[in-house]
Amino acid sequence: MTTEFWFNTKTHEVEEGKVSPAVDRAGPYATRDEAAKAIETIKARNAALDAEEAADA
Repeated sequence: MTTEFWFNTKTHEVEEGKVSPAVDRAGPYATRDEAAKAIETIKARNAALDAEEAADA
């Protein structure tokens, strides 16, 4: 089984496996480094979706 990494949105720590409740996790990510950058990734995805929605309006 492949190891998954999660970003805990409450503690801002990377976790290996499903340690915390789902409501407090973002992921899964393939690597610890990707999980550590979860906030930046989420912000970038949201910005891209906002731009896409604005273009469709």
